Amino acid sequence: MDLTSGVEKMWSAAVVGKGATCLSCKGICSGFLPHSWRKACTQCGCGVEDHGHSSDLEDDHKMGRLLANSKYVHLTAKVKGIRVYKRNRMVITNPVVSRKDPTFNTITYDWAPPGLTQKLVRREGGREGRSVITNPVVSRKDPTFNTITYDWAPPGLTQKLAMLYMELLPEEKRPVAGTEGAMYRRRQLMRQLPVYDQDPSQCHGPLPEDQLQAMSVFMKRFKEEALGVGEVALPGEGGANPPPVVKGEKQKDGTGNGQATNVQPDPVDTPTTNGTGCCKIEYHCSGCGELAPLDSPVVYAEWAGYDKQWHPTCFVCSECGEALVDLVYYWREGELLCGRHYCQRTRPRCSGCDELIFCEDYKKGGDGQAWHQDHYCCWRCGQSLDSPCSCPQTPSPKPV
Repeated sequence: MDLTSGVEKMWSAAVVGKGATCLSCKGICSGFLPHSWRKACTQCGCGVEDHGHSSDLEDDHKMGRLLANSKYVHLTAKVKGIRVYKRNRMVITNPVVSRKDPTFNTITYDWAPPGLTQKLVRREGGREGRSVITNPVVSRKDPTFNTITYDWAPPGLTQKLAMLYMELLPEEKRPVAGTEGAMYRRRQLMRQLPVYDQDPSQCHGPLPEDQLQAMSVFMKRFKEEALGVGEVALPGEGGANPPPVVKGEKQKDGTGNGQATNVQPDPVDTPTTNGTGCCKIEYHCSGCGELAPLDSPVVYAEWAGYDKQWHPTCFVCSECGEALVDLVYYWREGELLCGRHYCQRTRPRCSGCDELIFCEDYKKGGDGQAWHQDHYCCWRCGQSLDSPCSCPQTPSPKPV
Protein backbone atom coordinates (compact mmCIF):
# COMPACT_ATOMS: atom_id res chain seq x y z
CA MET A 1 0.00 0.00 0.00
CA ASP A 2 1.46 3.30 -1.14
CA LEU A 3 0.68 6.07 1.36
CA THR A 4 3.29 8.58 0.23
CA SER A 5 0.89 10.63 -1.87
CA GLY A 6 -1.60 10.79 1.00
CA VAL A 7 1.04 12.06 3.40
CA GLU A 8 2.19 14.65 0.89
CA LYS A 9 -1.41 15.84 0.49
CA MET A 10 -1.76 16.19 4.26
CA TRP A 11 1.31 18.37 4.61
CA SER A 12 0.48 20.38 1.50
CA ALA A 13 -2.84 21.16 3.21
CA ALA A 14 -0.92 22.25 6.30
CA VAL A 15 1.20 24.59 4.22
CA VAL A 16 -1.96 26.20 2.85
CA GLY A 17 -2.87 27.07 6.44
CA LYS A 18 0.59 28.45 7.10
CA GLY A 19 0.38 31.78 8.86
CA ALA A 20 -3.07 31.20 10.37
CA THR A 21 -3.45 33.03 13.66
CA CYS A 22 -3.46 30.93 16.83
CA LEU A 23 -6.82 31.07 18.56
CA SER A 24 -5.24 30.29 21.94
CA CYS A 25 -2.18 32.57 21.78
CA LYS A 26 -3.79 35.67 20.34
CA GLY A 27 -1.20 38.40 19.99
CA ILE A 28 1.70 36.06 20.81
CA CYS A 29 1.91 33.62 17.88
CA SER A 30 2.52 35.44 14.60
CA GLY A 31 1.04 32.59 12.56
CA PHE A 32 1.05 28.83 12.13
CA LEU A 33 4.37 27.27 11.13
CA PRO A 34 3.94 23.47 10.84
CA HIS A 35 6.46 21.06 12.29
CA SER A 36 7.59 18.28 9.95
CA TRP A 37 5.84 15.55 11.95
CA ARG A 38 4.42 17.00 15.16
CA LYS A 39 0.80 18.16 15.03
CA ALA A 40 1.78 21.55 16.39
CA CYS A 41 3.03 25.01 15.52
CA THR A 42 6.80 25.48 15.85
CA GLN A 43 6.28 29.03 17.09
CA CYS A 44 3.80 28.63 19.95
CA GLY A 45 3.55 24.85 20.42
CA CYS A 46 -0.25 24.85 20.12
CA GLY A 47 -2.01 22.19 18.09
CA VAL A 48 -3.28 22.43 14.53
CA GLU A 49 -6.86 22.77 15.78
CA ASP A 50 -5.90 25.91 17.70
CA HIS A 51 -5.11 27.56 14.37
CA GLY A 52 -8.48 26.72 12.80
CA HIS A 53 -7.13 24.86 9.78
CA SER A 54 -9.98 22.59 8.75
CA SER A 55 -12.71 23.39 6.23
CA ASP A 56 -16.30 22.17 5.91
CA LEU A 57 -15.26 19.86 3.06
CA GLU A 58 -12.40 18.33 5.05
CA ASP A 59 -14.62 17.84 8.08
CA ASP A 60 -17.39 16.21 6.03
CA HIS A 61 -14.93 13.83 4.35
CA LYS A 62 -13.43 12.86 7.71
CA MET A 63 -16.85 12.21 9.23
CA GLY A 64 -17.93 10.26 6.16
CA ARG A 65 -14.92 7.98 6.53
CA LEU A 66 -15.58 7.53 10.24
CA LEU A 67 -19.23 6.55 9.79
CA ALA A 68 -18.67 4.35 6.71
CA ASN A 69 -19.18 0.61 7.32
CA SER A 70 -20.98 1.35 10.56
CA LYS A 71 -24.67 1.30 11.41
CA TYR A 72 -24.63 5.10 11.06
CA VAL A 73 -23.74 5.01 7.37
CA HIS A 74 -27.20 6.50 6.66
CA LEU A 75 -25.78 9.82 7.90
CA THR A 76 -23.45 9.83 4.88
CA ALA A 77 -23.84 9.93 1.11
CA LYS A 78 -21.60 8.39 -1.51
CA VAL A 79 -20.11 11.07 -3.77
CA LYS A 80 -17.82 9.85 -6.56
CA GLY A 81 -17.22 6.64 -4.65
CA ILE A 82 -16.35 8.41 -1.37
CA ARG A 83 -18.51 8.53 1.74
CA VAL A 84 -19.27 12.15 2.72
CA TYR A 85 -21.05 13.26 5.88
CA LYS A 86 -24.60 14.53 5.24
CA ARG A 87 -24.21 17.24 7.83
CA ASN A 88 -27.61 18.52 8.86
CA ARG A 89 -27.70 22.30 8.65
CA MET A 90 -30.63 24.35 9.92
CA VAL A 91 -31.78 27.76 8.73
CA ILE A 92 -34.17 29.73 10.93
CA THR A 93 -35.98 32.73 9.40
CA ASN A 94 -37.75 35.23 11.65
CA PRO A 95 -39.66 38.35 10.55
CA VAL A 96 -38.15 41.63 11.74
CA VAL A 97 -40.61 44.19 13.11
CA SER A 98 -40.03 47.58 11.47
CA ARG A 99 -39.39 50.51 13.85
CA LYS A 100 -39.75 53.21 11.18
CA ASP A 101 -42.26 56.08 11.58
CA PRO A 102 -45.58 55.47 9.78
CA THR A 103 -46.32 57.11 6.42
CA PHE A 104 -49.26 59.57 6.21
CA ASN A 105 -51.61 60.66 3.44
CA THR A 106 -52.71 64.35 3.71
CA ILE A 107 -55.91 65.86 2.24
CA THR A 108 -56.45 69.68 2.30
CA TYR A 109 -59.97 71.17 2.05
CA ASP A 110 -60.02 74.79 0.68
CA TRP A 111 -63.09 75.41 2.85
CA ALA A 112 -64.59 73.77 5.91
CA PRO A 113 -67.10 74.91 8.58
CA PRO A 114 -65.18 76.76 11.30
CA GLY A 115 -65.10 75.74 14.94
CA LEU A 116 -65.77 72.01 14.35
CA THR A 117 -63.79 68.93 15.25
CA GLN A 118 -62.10 67.16 12.39
CA LYS A 119 -64.62 64.35 12.74
CA LEU A 120 -67.56 66.72 12.22
CA VAL A 121 -65.86 68.49 9.30
CA ARG A 122 -66.40 65.37 7.21
CA ARG A 123 -70.16 65.57 7.88
CA GLU A 124 -70.97 69.29 8.08
CA GLY A 125 -70.98 72.12 5.54
CA GLY A 126 -71.43 75.90 5.98
CA ARG A 127 -69.28 78.86 6.87
CA GLU A 128 -65.88 79.87 5.57
CA GLY A 129 -62.93 77.86 6.89
CA ARG A 130 -60.06 75.60 5.93
CA SER A 131 -59.10 72.11 7.22
CA VAL A 132 -56.26 69.64 6.75
CA ILE A 133 -57.06 65.91 7.19
CA THR A 134 -54.14 63.53 7.76
CA ASN A 135 -54.58 59.73 7.52
CA PRO A 136 -51.96 57.03 8.18
CA VAL A 137 -51.07 54.88 5.16
CA VAL A 138 -50.56 51.14 5.64
CA SER A 139 -47.32 50.02 3.94
CA ARG A 140 -47.66 47.23 1.39
CA LYS A 141 -43.93 46.49 1.23
CA ASP A 142 -42.69 42.96 1.88
CA PRO A 143 -41.61 42.36 5.51
CA THR A 144 -37.90 42.08 6.42
CA PHE A 145 -36.56 38.76 7.74
CA ASN A 146 -33.66 37.84 9.98
CA THR A 147 -31.96 34.53 9.05
CA ILE A 148 -29.86 32.40 11.40
CA THR A 149 -27.90 29.45 10.01
CA TYR A 150 -26.70 26.60 12.21
CA ASP A 151 -23.65 24.76 10.83
CA TRP A 152 -24.99 21.58 12.42
CA ALA A 153 -28.25 20.44 14.01
CA PRO A 154 -29.44 17.01 15.21
CA PRO A 155 -30.86 15.13 12.21
CA GLY A 156 -34.39 13.79 11.90
CA LEU A 157 -36.11 16.38 14.11
CA THR A 158 -38.83 18.92 13.53
CA GLN A 159 -37.55 22.49 13.50
CA LYS A 160 -39.37 23.15 16.77
CA LEU A 161 -37.67 20.26 18.58
CA ALA A 162 -34.29 21.12 17.05
CA MET A 163 -34.64 24.69 18.29
CA LEU A 164 -35.56 23.47 21.78
CA TYR A 165 -32.36 21.41 21.75
CA MET A 166 -30.25 24.38 20.62
CA GLU A 167 -31.72 26.66 23.26
CA LEU A 168 -30.57 24.23 25.97
CA LEU A 169 -26.92 24.61 24.88
CA PRO A 170 -24.77 27.45 26.25
CA GLU A 171 -25.04 30.37 23.83
CA GLU A 172 -21.27 30.40 23.22
CA LYS A 173 -21.41 26.74 22.10
CA ARG A 174 -24.34 26.95 19.70
CA PRO A 175 -22.96 26.28 16.19
CA VAL A 176 -24.37 29.41 14.56
CA ALA A 177 -22.45 30.13 11.36
CA GLY A 178 -19.81 32.82 11.73
CA THR A 179 -19.80 32.82 15.54
CA GLU A 180 -17.52 31.53 18.31
CA GLY A 181 -19.92 28.60 18.68
CA ALA A 182 -19.27 27.49 15.10
CA MET A 183 -15.52 27.79 15.63
CA TYR A 184 -15.80 25.81 18.87
CA ARG A 185 -17.54 22.99 17.00
CA ARG A 186 -14.83 22.90 14.34
CA ARG A 187 -12.05 22.78 16.94
CA GLN A 188 -13.81 19.96 18.77
CA LEU A 189 -14.12 17.97 15.55
CA MET A 190 -10.35 18.14 15.16
CA ARG A 191 -9.61 17.56 18.84
CA GLN A 192 -12.10 14.80 19.64
CA LEU A 193 -11.95 12.96 16.31
CA PRO A 194 -8.35 13.20 15.01
CA VAL A 195 -8.28 12.19 11.36
CA TYR A 196 -5.06 10.20 11.88
CA ASP A 197 -6.84 7.91 14.35
CA GLN A 198 -8.85 6.41 11.49
CA ASP A 199 -6.94 7.19 8.29
CA PRO A 200 -3.41 5.76 7.91
CA SER A 201 -2.70 8.12 4.99
CA GLN A 202 -2.90 11.01 7.46
CA CYS A 203 -0.14 9.65 9.71
CA HIS A 204 3.34 11.21 9.68
CA GLY A 205 4.82 8.52 7.46
CA PRO A 206 3.94 5.25 5.69
CA LEU A 207 3.11 2.58 8.27
CA PRO A 208 4.68 -0.88 7.95
CA GLU A 209 2.32 -3.59 6.80
CA ASP A 210 1.92 -5.12 10.26
CA GLN A 211 0.94 -1.75 11.74
CA LEU A 212 -1.48 -1.08 8.88
CA GLN A 213 -3.12 -4.41 9.63
CA ALA A 214 -3.30 -3.64 13.35
CA MET A 215 -4.86 -0.25 12.64
CA SER A 216 -7.41 -1.81 10.28
CA VAL A 217 -8.47 -4.35 12.92
CA PHE A 218 -8.68 -1.59 15.52
CA MET A 219 -10.94 0.58 13.34
CA LYS A 220 -13.20 -2.34 12.43
CA ARG A 221 -13.59 -3.25 16.09
CA PHE A 222 -14.51 0.21 17.36
CA LYS A 223 -17.05 0.68 14.57
CA GLU A 224 -18.70 -2.61 15.50
CA GLU A 225 -18.43 -2.37 19.27
CA ALA A 226 -18.26 1.26 20.42
CA LEU A 227 -18.97 4.00 17.84
CA GLY A 228 -22.33 5.71 18.16
CA VAL A 229 -24.24 8.89 17.32
CA GLY A 230 -26.60 10.27 19.94
CA GLU A 231 -30.30 10.53 19.21
CA VAL A 232 -32.32 13.57 20.32
CA ALA A 233 -35.92 12.96 21.37
CA LEU A 234 -38.38 13.83 24.09
CA PRO A 235 -38.12 11.68 27.24
CA GLY A 236 -39.57 8.22 26.67
CA GLU A 237 -39.45 8.52 22.87
CA GLY A 238 -35.89 7.35 22.21
CA GLY A 239 -35.47 4.54 19.68
CA ALA A 240 -38.85 5.17 18.08
CA ASN A 241 -37.31 5.66 14.63
CA PRO A 242 -34.61 3.08 13.84
CA PRO A 243 -32.07 4.12 11.18
CA PRO A 244 -32.81 3.05 7.59
CA VAL A 245 -30.85 0.22 6.03
CA VAL A 246 -28.40 1.47 3.40
CA LYS A 247 -28.13 -0.99 0.53
CA GLY A 248 -24.71 -2.52 0.05
CA GLU A 249 -23.30 -1.30 3.37
CA LYS A 250 -22.48 -3.28 6.48
CA GLN A 251 -24.57 -2.24 9.44
CA LYS A 252 -24.35 -3.62 12.92
CA ASP A 253 -26.88 -3.73 15.71
CA GLY A 254 -25.39 -1.63 18.46
CA THR A 255 -25.88 -2.71 22.03
CA GLY A 256 -23.80 -2.57 25.11
CA ASN A 257 -24.17 -6.29 25.73
CA GLY A 258 -25.01 -7.84 22.38
CA GLN A 259 -28.78 -7.75 22.98
CA ALA A 260 -31.50 -5.82 21.16
CA THR A 261 -31.41 -2.13 21.88
CA ASN A 262 -35.03 -1.02 21.66
CA VAL A 263 -35.38 -1.57 25.41
CA GLN A 264 -38.06 0.67 26.82
CA PRO A 265 -36.92 3.44 29.17
CA ASP A 266 -36.93 2.73 32.86
CA PRO A 267 -38.86 5.68 34.27
CA VAL A 268 -39.44 6.54 37.89
CA ASP A 269 -43.17 6.34 38.64
CA THR A 270 -44.56 8.84 41.13
CA PRO A 271 -48.25 8.67 42.17
CA THR A 272 -50.30 11.68 41.15
CA THR A 273 -52.45 13.61 43.60
CA ASN A 274 -55.55 13.96 41.43
CA GLY A 275 -57.18 10.85 42.92
CA THR A 276 -57.41 9.02 39.61
CA GLY A 277 -54.92 6.36 40.57
CA CYS A 278 -52.76 7.17 37.54
CA CYS A 279 -49.01 7.50 37.77
CA LYS A 280 -46.92 10.42 36.61
CA ILE A 281 -43.83 9.21 34.76
CA GLU A 282 -40.54 10.91 35.54
CA TYR A 283 -37.24 10.53 33.71
CA HIS A 284 -33.85 11.36 35.20
CA CYS A 285 -30.61 12.31 33.47
CA SER A 286 -27.98 9.56 33.54
CA GLY A 287 -25.33 12.24 33.85
CA CYS A 288 -26.39 14.56 36.66
CA GLY A 289 -29.29 12.54 38.06
CA GLU A 290 -31.64 15.52 37.86
CA LEU A 291 -35.15 15.42 36.46
CA ALA A 292 -35.61 15.52 32.66
CA PRO A 293 -38.81 17.52 31.93
CA LEU A 294 -41.24 15.71 29.63
CA ASP A 295 -41.41 18.67 27.22
CA SER A 296 -37.63 19.13 27.00
CA PRO A 297 -35.43 17.12 24.57
CA VAL A 298 -32.84 14.66 25.87
CA VAL A 299 -30.10 12.64 24.19
CA TYR A 300 -30.11 8.85 23.91
CA ALA A 301 -27.07 6.64 23.26
CA GLU A 302 -28.05 3.36 21.66
CA TRP A 303 -25.03 1.50 23.04
CA ALA A 304 -26.10 2.47 26.55
CA GLY A 305 -29.67 1.31 25.97
CA TYR A 306 -32.82 3.39 25.78
CA ASP A 307 -33.41 3.13 29.51
CA LYS A 308 -30.83 5.93 29.87
CA GLN A 309 -31.04 9.54 28.73
CA TRP A 310 -28.94 12.67 29.15
CA HIS A 311 -29.64 16.38 29.27
CA PRO A 312 -28.01 17.96 26.16
CA THR A 313 -25.42 19.68 28.37
CA CYS A 314 -24.68 16.40 30.21
CA PHE A 315 -23.92 14.41 27.04
CA VAL A 316 -20.17 14.81 27.46
CA CYS A 317 -16.95 12.77 27.39
CA SER A 318 -16.37 11.24 30.84
CA GLU A 319 -12.62 11.84 30.43
CA CYS A 320 -12.32 15.46 29.27
CA GLY A 321 -15.80 16.72 30.16
CA GLU A 322 -16.30 18.35 26.76
CA ALA A 323 -19.63 18.18 24.91
CA LEU A 324 -19.53 15.33 22.39
CA VAL A 325 -19.26 17.06 19.02
CA ASP A 326 -22.14 16.33 16.63
CA LEU A 327 -23.28 13.81 19.30
CA VAL A 328 -20.58 11.33 18.17
CA TYR A 329 -19.62 9.12 21.11
CA TYR A 330 -17.79 5.91 21.92
CA TRP A 331 -19.16 3.54 24.57
CA ARG A 332 -16.68 1.75 26.81
CA GLU A 333 -17.28 0.03 30.14
CA GLY A 334 -20.45 2.01 30.85
CA GLU A 335 -18.99 5.42 29.97
CA LEU A 336 -19.43 7.96 27.20
CA LEU A 337 -16.11 8.93 25.62
CA CYS A 338 -15.01 11.15 22.76
CA GLY A 339 -13.03 9.49 19.97
CA ARG A 340 -9.67 10.73 21.24
CA HIS A 341 -10.04 9.37 24.74
CA TYR A 342 -11.62 6.08 23.67
CA CYS A 343 -8.74 5.44 21.28
CA GLN A 344 -6.00 6.25 23.75
CA ARG A 345 -7.60 4.08 26.40
CA THR A 346 -7.35 1.25 23.92
CA ARG A 347 -3.99 2.03 22.30
CA PRO A 348 -1.05 4.16 23.54
CA ARG A 349 -0.80 7.62 21.97
CA CYS A 350 2.57 9.13 21.08
CA SER A 351 3.28 12.28 23.07
CA GLY A 352 5.42 13.53 20.20
CA CYS A 353 3.28 13.18 17.07
CA ASP A 354 -0.11 12.63 18.79
CA GLU A 355 -0.75 9.49 16.72
CA LEU A 356 -1.79 6.10 18.08
CA ILE A 357 1.02 3.57 18.38
CA PHE A 358 0.45 0.25 16.62
CA CYS A 359 3.85 -1.32 17.27
CA GLU A 360 5.09 -3.08 20.39
CA ASP A 361 8.50 -1.41 20.37
CA TYR A 362 7.82 2.04 21.79
CA LYS A 363 9.16 4.22 24.58
CA LYS A 364 7.30 4.29 27.88
CA GLY A 365 7.78 7.15 30.32
CA GLY A 366 7.55 6.94 34.08
CA ASP A 367 4.63 9.38 34.01
CA GLY A 368 2.56 7.09 31.83
CA GLN A 369 3.34 8.84 28.55
CA ALA A 370 4.36 6.93 25.43
CA TRP A 371 6.44 7.78 22.36
CA HIS A 372 7.41 6.24 19.08
CA GLN A 373 11.09 5.42 19.55
CA ASP A 374 12.24 8.13 17.13
CA HIS A 375 9.90 10.75 18.63
CA TYR A 376 11.36 10.60 22.12
CA CYS A 377 13.47 13.64 21.43
CA CYS A 378 14.02 17.36 21.98
CA TRP A 379 11.47 19.66 20.40
CA ARG A 380 14.21 21.86 18.92
CA CYS A 381 17.33 19.82 18.12
CA GLY A 382 15.91 16.28 17.96
CA GLN A 383 18.36 14.81 20.47
CA SER A 384 17.07 11.87 22.52
CA LEU A 385 15.56 12.86 25.85
CA ASP A 386 17.68 10.12 27.45
CA SER A 387 20.58 12.55 27.00
CA PRO A 388 19.16 15.98 27.88
CA CYS A 389 20.40 18.79 25.69
CA SER A 390 20.85 22.48 26.49
CA CYS A 391 18.06 23.71 24.24
CA PRO A 392 15.36 25.89 25.83
CA GLN A 393 12.22 23.80 25.99
CA THR A 394 9.81 26.50 24.88
CA PRO A 395 7.83 26.37 22.77
CA SER A 396 6.91 22.78 23.45
CA PRO A 397 3.90 20.78 22.40
CA LYS A 398 0.99 21.55 24.66
CA PRO A 399 -0.94 18.55 25.96
CA VAL A 400 -4.35 17.95 24.43
